[in-house]
Amino acid sequence: MAVIHHTALKPTKLELLTSWLPSRPWYVGGAGEPELAKAGGFRLDDPQGEVGIEFMVVTDTSGTAPATYLVPLTYRGAPLDGAEHALVGTMEHGVLGRRWAYDGCHDPVLVAQLLALIEGRVQAQDQNTSDIPDREVTRSYIGDGFTPTDFTTSATDDQEGTELPAPHGTTLRLHRVLRPAPDNAPLLPPQATGHVAGSWDMPDGTRSRGLFAVLHTGSRG
Repeated sequence: MAVIHHTALKPTKLELLTSWLPSRPWYVGGAGEPELAKAGGFRLDDPQGEVGIEFMVVTDTSGTAPATYLVPLTYRGAPLDGAEHALVGTMEHGVLGRRWAYDGCHDPVLVAQLLALIEGRVQAQDQNTSDIPDREVTRSYIGDGFTPTDFTTSATDDQEGTELPAPHGTTLRLHRVLRPAPDNAPLLPPQATGHVAGSWDMPDGTRSRGLFAVLHTGSRG
């Protein structure tokens, strides 16, 4: 299990995201600087113990209405080859030293572990405490066998989220702009073969729940 160090980060994660988020196609804020607050999230473990994997949920209150974003991040002790375009920034960690933070959709370690979560092979972990599962994160998988392992990390962003392709029409889509699901509505969309859902804090103090990621498995024939 990953060890979570409670130590200082310079700059902080929210400071990095304040600079990075406005550059994303799915950012819905105005021309001013985002006003971010942490609203939730969870972690996954890297089987090799080298890469930190965090799914952050942040809320921006700078616009006319609050907007909540899902930001998957990986933290590495050295640059990831070929991923310069996905670098969110670097931080000085009080225990681990310099860390390179990446948009996790472009990091093969995060993508592999997200698929493992969807399929039920790993469990989501608490965002802030070591060795504690996050029971609010739910997943499902109704596919036939494991999903392809050769997802590319050439993720495509649009105004709603990020999509990663695999052969034979399989896609993994991450919802970047989070929206609460209607009460008692099924979370698994039609024709989907898997999903991840979670909860986050709203600015008014209430708790909401919605889709984080959806898997569509195409034909393998």
